[in-house]
Amino acid sequence: MFYYLNGRITVLEAGLAVVDCAGVGYACHCSNYTQSQLRVGGEHRLYTHVNVKEDAFDIYGFSGREELRLFEQLTGVTGVGPASALAILSVLSPDQLTLAILTGDEKSITRAKGVGAKSAKRIILELKDKIGGALDFSGGAEGQPAPAAYGDGSRVTLATAALAELGYSQSEAASALKGADAENMSVEELVRYGLRAMVMK
Repeated sequence: MFYYLNGRITVLEAGLAVVDCAGVGYACHCSNYTQSQLRVGGEHRLYTHVNVKEDAFDIYGFSGREELRLFEQLTGVTGVGPASALAILSVLSPDQLTLAILTGDEKSITRAKGVGAKSAKRIILELKDKIGGALDFSGGAEGQPAPAAYGDGSRVTLATAALAELGYSQSEAASALKGADAENMSVEELVRYGLRAMVMK
């Protein structure tokens, strides 16, 4: 319905931001991560997801499209509603959540209020392949066995491509993979190394 709202932030409260667009104030439910990017009186763009029910018309706003995409993927998981998805994105940045899903880090996800171990396991199970896209960490084309003679340079290339699929630029990926022991790490380990490096920046 709304792709984004662009306007002045007039109110910032816990979990809520009001965006003034041509004199109309739109109340948007926001994560802590998005709120950290906003300031009252500033001009900001929030990418939106609208949840319409019989008794409610709720707008969820995000400072970036990646966080919006993760929110929509989370709410597509069985048993995970908008409130739980927003709670998860309030304790984990998009990069941190991506890393937690790819590495099976249930503990980080359960830091979110109201999200238990069973829900965290389900989120990881249902989203790991979606987050990684069609990436094949075995070193070969999707559905094909890995060639026996892949060297570390090829693994770095594949890891860089995987990070690019997750939205990072080639330069960001190359910088994050500096210092990795590519000779003794699998492609999946290299991707995890790169994600951790970017999260720790």
